[in-house]
Amino acid sequence: MDFKKFFSVTGLSSSEFRQHRINLADYNGVVFTSRNAIDHYFRLAKDLRFDVPDTMKYFCTSDQIAYYLQKYIQFRKRKIFYGDQSYTSLVPLMKKHKEIKLLLPCNNAPNKILYSTLKENNINFKEAVFYKNTFADLSNIKLEEYDMLVFFSPHGIHSMMHNFPEYKQGDQLIAVYGNSTMEAADEYKLNAQVTAPTETAPSMTMAIDEFIADVKKKK
Repeated sequence: MDFKKFFSVTGLSSSEFRQHRINLADYNGVVFTSRNAIDHYFRLAKDLRFDVPDTMKYFCTSDQIAYYLQKYIQFRKRKIFYGDQSYTSLVPLMKKHKEIKLLLPCNNAPNKILYSTLKENNINFKEAVFYKNTFADLSNIKLEEYDMLVFFSPHGIHSMMHNFPEYKQGDQLIAVYGNSTMEAADEYKLNAQVTAPTETAPSMTMAIDEFIADVKKKK
């Protein structure tokens, strides 16, 4: 098993962020889709000398992302809300707060599906780039040497297809974690044989173990 970084994450500087003319104080809610988004939101808030108020509400796409907020704030259920990994699960939570004005920290390749979901449901939000994803040079990797490729982020898939535009899956197995990663696989017509999280496999390791066990049963 080899672990390879398919992309790198670089945060915007405070001067770069100011060019977008976004005032953090104008928003009383934040939408988080990843740990990177959380890290770079609070980093820039500190750099910009913005004291995040205790009244700020947070909407996260999963419980794992929500609990990661404990790194920066005290976890309180009345101000932290999370979905079930699907973007649509966030909409009812947001609509309960009609006064909410949301900021959506994202990278330089915003999530089109999340954007359209919020737009279609008339959610008051603003996208803002807080960090950049840069594709890694994968020319030294021979994909055909691996039985399975495992992706935890849609950017990993985008990077692979950027580096190997002629890639054909064939019999190679693909595992994906999270809805957005699954959507990226679908975008390139990749067949993901292993998906996580699920009710029986909340982690990727468990999902792969389940898959291997099923294959052995069929032999």
